[in-house]
Amino acid sequence: MTATHTLPTEAELVQRAQDMIPWLREKADAVEQARMVPADTIQAFKDAGFFKILQPKRWGGYEMNPNVLNKVLMELARGCPSSAWNVMVLGVHPFEVGLLDTRCGDELWSQDNTALVSSSYAPFGTVTVVDGGYELNGEWLTSSGCDHAAGGAFLGGRVQENGEMVFRSFWVQRADFEIVDDWFVVGLAGTGSKKLVINKVFVPTYRSHVIGAYCEESHGHVNDLYKMPFFYVFYAAVSSVIIGMARGMVDLYIDHMVPRQNINQAVGAAVQDPFIKGRLGEAYAKILGSTARVLQNTDEAWSYASQGKLVPLDTRIRHFATNQFTGGECFEAAHMVFKKTSTRGVWLNSPMQRQMRDILVGANHITQNQDNIGDLLGGHLLGNPLPAANPFGAKPAAK
Repeated sequence: MTATHTLPTEAELVQRAQDMIPWLREKADAVEQARMVPADTIQAFKDAGFFKILQPKRWGGYEMNPNVLNKVLMELARGCPSSAWNVMVLGVHPFEVGLLDTRCGDELWSQDNTALVSSSYAPFGTVTVVDGGYELNGEWLTSSGCDHAAGGAFLGGRVQENGEMVFRSFWVQRADFEIVDDWFVVGLAGTGSKKLVINKVFVPTYRSHVIGAYCEESHGHVNDLYKMPFFYVFYAAVSSVIIGMARGMVDLYIDHMVPRQNINQAVGAAVQDPFIKGRLGEAYAKILGSTARVLQNTDEAWSYASQGKLVPLDTRIRHFATNQFTGGECFEAAHMVFKKTSTRGVWLNSPMQRQMRDILVGANHITQNQDNIGDLLGGHLLGNPLPAANPFGAKPAAK
């Protein structure tokens, strides 16, 4: 299926996301209470073209620079973090389909090229090598947006192949799993990240790939956009949502402080309080720094991929590692301003407490593990060889 429509520009897509911020903010409480994003919101995102940004043109997508999706996510999360999180997860998986055998995209999108795919990459279940493919069995947790994923899910699993343990992703069709509602959490409750239950499902070899692989052998058959490492694109998208959450906290903080009067200080208007101003300025600088880094990293990687080249290992390491500091930095920035709201910020009718909880959970995501990745990055900068198991998509090279 080839696209015949006119593709929207980056500016148009980002503007559509900005225009949705007030609408999403109004719905955010209801999304949290329902513990999932409503179907009409997902449809609005479809109509806006957000899920096509990384979808292959072969099936009606846009095949755009991943920073287009990143910038859209940064806007949507200002209004409703849970809704933006669904766009991130469901919007990244069309990219993964582009890495697979084209039979997968043909099967997924032959009848409806707007069908969405969720995921659960942590290898909770078991994978067994069988004739012609793999057998999956067990439970996979936290599949965000799975209620809207008529196209099935990508599931992660470890499997022994050729004498080594590899981490694979498997595309499983929607009829092959059950959704169990166990998503009762302190933040990002509206993402609907429920459990998927698989009962001995066969997945043919062509519906799977080694998810962290990144070399000519694994990426030589793909072009341009899909020369980008999948993990890199996914991790940067998560960072972008968290940046948007922190920007949303700043928005709410400004709305809260502009009319406020201090009753226990010589400075009457809150906007004249040096500490209120100072915390806002410092928080904004942290968020802006994270934003610039994620966008610059992605643009640098795109400068290779858009020419059909693989991104060099040293560049991948620098990008992949530094993006993972986003969650910690944005949490610090958000907490910095939240602390200055005093008692008013803790009431359940204050959107700031929900935004703060959502950032807390977002920053806990495995893609924001700055402790372990900091150790790995620092070791690399000091000349240590990469460990055999590394997230950079390459075999360790001798130093």
